Amino acid sequence: MRGSGTEVADIFRQYGRDYIESHSMPRSHLRAMGAIEFCRTSLLGGHRDKCDNDECSHVRISYNSCRNRHCPKCQSLKKEKWIEARTDDLLPIQYFHVVFTIPSELNTVALRNPKVMYDLLFRSASETLLELSNDRLGAQIGFIGILHTWGQNLMHHPHVHCVVTGGGLSNDESHWVACRKNFFIPVRVMSALFRGKFLDYLKESYNSKELAFTGSISRLTAPFAFGQFLGKLYHKKWVVYCKPPFNGIGGVLQYLSRYTHRIAISNNRILKVEKGKVTFKWRDYADGDKEKIMPLDAAEFIRRFLLHVLPDRYVKIRHFGLLANRKRKHNIVLSRMFLGSNKTAIIKTEHKTWQELMLAVTGVDINKCPVCSKGRMVTIEILTRSSCHSPPEIS
Repeated sequence: MRGSGTEVADIFRQYGRDYIESHSMPRSHLRAMGAIEFCRTSLLGGHRDKCDNDECSHVRISYNSCRNRHCPKCQSLKKEKWIEARTDDLLPIQYFHVVFTIPSELNTVALRNPKVMYDLLFRSASETLLELSNDRLGAQIGFIGILHTWGQNLMHHPHVHCVVTGGGLSNDESHWVACRKNFFIPVRVMSALFRGKFLDYLKESYNSKELAFTGSISRLTAPFAFGQFLGKLYHKKWVVYCKPPFNGIGGVLQYLSRYTHRIAISNNRILKVEKGKVTFKWRDYADGDKEKIMPLDAAEFIRRFLLHVLPDRYVKIRHFGLLANRKRKHNIVLSRMFLGSNKTAIIKTEHKTWQELMLAVTGVDINKCPVCSKGRMVTIEILTRSSCHSPPEIS
């Protein structure tokens, strides 16, 4: 089932003003809404291009992107640039996909305290992987953690996807230690350690008064109520999922291209917007991964979308272990040496211009004249931002 061509920006234009007037909203939400609404419109300026073929002289106006990380239209190029930079870090080994999820009982606490709770999620997940790989493999692994906060139905569902090396450098950096073929670390072991770490750090945050408990969770301010809350979570089974290894380096790149710069909902999932309702398609993983249709009031759609606007300057993609920024280059060179020179033929590409990346992503050569297909489009005028509205703040 294909999308209707309607975009999140159209929903904001049609229903956003009423939503803003009836809700108290943080500035980060207002900025995201404004950026998405004004993206690729005259309000952000642009440029006028003309075909250099004298027999054609076609003129095209292109408007600037908002570059907001929550915008459905601004992620493809950013994603391709990021992935291109990561190809130099890939090793000729098996990689695993590990997902850490906090229980639904913590979702409201995370909504009230996003930065604290997301940091705890990253910290607990990363320490779990690093400690267990050290204990069971005697090695330092490397991995990329990617924060997602949504489920397919746009409800709040914080979890971290990790792309993990199937092995690592020995602790004395004298050789490479590989994990067993097609097997990383038992899920039940990761789950138990992750749960213990997260709840211990959550208790520390509570004791240091870093957490705010308002609205429906205000009762947790009381130490007794919070203690009971923790106790139930200690006895609950936490979900950690480990997928089989990727199908080679190409499989890792394909995965990264799907997950790194994904947002809560893409425009092609929106089926229609009419009579105050937004209808979109979603996959129900609890029901055999079936594709279903969900109609929501426009205000509820906007509310759910904004649940996933991250705190300002929050880093949602992080590198750990071998891939941590401080020693990444050194670790990669050393790992390749131990893995053998005949196995270091990693996918290499020359860094592309944004026009070349656009061609690779869309198959469209934006420099070629779309009318005559012979001439090249040359910029003849820079268009300033429209003065009829104030431009949005870009995060």
